[in-house]
Amino acid sequence: MALTTPPLALYVHMPWCVKKCPYCDFNSHGLGQSPPRYAEYIDDLLADLDGDREDFASALAGRPIQSIFFGGGTPSLFAPELIDRLLDGVRARLPVAAEAEITLETNPGTVEHGRFDGYLAAGVNRISFGVQSFDDDKLRRLGRIHNAREAADAVKSAQDEGYANINLDLMYALPTQTLDGALEDVRQAIALAPQHISHYQLTLEPNTVFARHPPPLPNDDQAWSMQETCQDSLAAAGYGQYEISAYARPGYRCWHNQNYWRFGDYLGIGAGAHGKLSDPASGVIRRRWKDRNPRSYMAATSHAARVAGDQAIAASELPFEYMLNALRLVDGVAAGEFAERTGLDPACIAPELAQARQRGWLDGDARQLHTTALGQRFLNDVIVSFMS
Repeated sequence: MALTTPPLALYVHMPWCVKKCPYCDFNSHGLGQSPPRYAEYIDDLLADLDGDREDFASALAGRPIQSIFFGGGTPSLFAPELIDRLLDGVRARLPVAAEAEITLETNPGTVEHGRFDGYLAAGVNRISFGVQSFDDDKLRRLGRIHNAREAADAVKSAQDEGYANINLDLMYALPTQTLDGALEDVRQAIALAPQHISHYQLTLEPNTVFARHPPPLPNDDQAWSMQETCQDSLAAAGYGQYEISAYARPGYRCWHNQNYWRFGDYLGIGAGAHGKLSDPASGVIRRRWKDRNPRSYMAATSHAARVAGDQAIAASELPFEYMLNALRLVDGVAAGEFAERTGLDPACIAPELAQARQRGWLDGDARQLHTTALGQRFLNDVIVSFMS
């Protein structure tokens, strides 16, 4: 089967936070004693992009960037003028679609009043707030640097400055949390009228403080009850679920994340950033990732020194890689997209599809890869079945 060219996005990693949260396993680093050299990091990001452009010139030719996502870390530690300089540099190097979705993650405790107009002027048209909870006790347990009032004020400030596309990140199954507490968090989030809510379960990730010193968490049945009940509350308020942990009002699904889930392409620049790129001419899909350490990333004297790894995805791994993302979507994906995005004959996964349907994990529509309610609950098992 012929590999097609999927949409292209850009991920920009900003690795610093005021302090590291005890549950976080992302590549983030506390500020420490000496402040980061933010302006220099912008130069490094553009040099990183230049290197990827040169290495992947044929695969990138004529392809516009459809979305840009500033993740971290805490991107809002970077002043609007630095974000503006970076976006100007990106546009000078690659075509960016006029309607591109440009998201900046922000911590309510790091945003200075009046900054949102600067981000908006720079071209950021979507803000994602890491709220996590509106319960001050839970926020303290999570190591967050903001309180509930500051979170609400930050959201309202962004709305006052003209932002009409806002996401709130919320977690459930928090230490000592009850079902009523999880529902109250959702209620307060809905009251702020964001266009998008990400609602995901707190899990204990390796190499985190919480993994070494586990807090008292709700059990699996309690967590499942929170998920189902909060889903109903979000649906009643007009937030349609389109992915395991993503809910949006009509027209506000996150394009950037949907591109990940549909096995689209993305460049990744910044310390620890990952990228994936398809080249139909060669039939190869590559992954590339950058040096995780901000100091050595910034000290690199060549682009090659910033690249920590680069490899073609083996054909045998592509079914799992594809399903790992696509089956998270509540509506699923067209069955034909598997061949387009992987270049593989769909016959190679026919036995696994038949088995998943027999177990009640996938519905019976051969034109669509779509999990049932049972499949959503046991999604990890469904995905693992494609590892063969």
